[in-house]
Amino acid sequence: MAAERKPTFLQSLAAGGLAGTAVDLLFFPIDTVKTRLQSAQGFVNAGGFRGFTKVAPGAAAFFSTYEAMKHSIPLHGQLAPVNHMLSASVAEVAACLIRVPTEVIKTRTQTSMYGASASSFKAATLVLEHDGIRGFYRGFWTTIMREIPFTSLQFPLYEFLKHRLSIYLDRKPLYAHEAAVCGSIAGGTAAALTTPLDVLKTRVMLDLRDPSKQQVPSLLMRLRQIYIQEGARALFAGIIPRTMWISAGGSVFLGVYEWAIRGFMSA
Repeated sequence: MAAERKPTFLQSLAAGGLAGTAVDLLFFPIDTVKTRLQSAQGFVNAGGFRGFTKVAPGAAAFFSTYEAMKHSIPLHGQLAPVNHMLSASVAEVAACLIRVPTEVIKTRTQTSMYGASASSFKAATLVLEHDGIRGFYRGFWTTIMREIPFTSLQFPLYEFLKHRLSIYLDRKPLYAHEAAVCGSIAGGTAAALTTPLDVLKTRVMLDLRDPSKQQVPSLLMRLRQIYIQEGARALFAGIIPRTMWISAGGSVFLGVYEWAIRGFMSA
């Protein structure tokens, strides 16, 4: 089996950007439906099927960090899953520094919080005016709390599936469509298992604070409110569109990434 070459930082950065853009263009409407289903306002009041727009992801930051960490951490062989868990977790923190502000704007625009015709720029201006810079990172720790378990499941499983398929085919690296199948299985599995954390994150993002209150409810309090007021079933709201989006998106995301990396490295 041929040895796998290490991509450069710029190659990972560019390939990650292409992969994230491909997912956003193809699957954003399903993600919007998932967000609106999870809104405490209800699907119709949160905007229904109105106002689908494109928001750029932080995929470039994720993959450039992930590849750098994966090849730097001295854990291989039987400890490779630990390497992949740590690398993906650090990469998610880096990506969330970019992703959370854009997701705050995306969520508020999708749910028509500032009116059905409000642009992303208008939403960003209002967030800055009402909450300051900290408003753009509202839900940051909740997002981290969701993404760390998600990546800890997705990427070790993805790398494991790629490794086993490479052994079976006696070929490395895999073709893009082969990596895409691995990405779809890994993404869908991780998405279904972490749906409650995604619901909690969405509710924090959508939390409309009372002006008289100085602080938003804690994560534990928000989780308790959802459980008491809406039942355990509400914690799995949007599981079907979330699993659809991430399973299909994982296929495109990782398939395009592998395709781009192979292209850049062979150029």
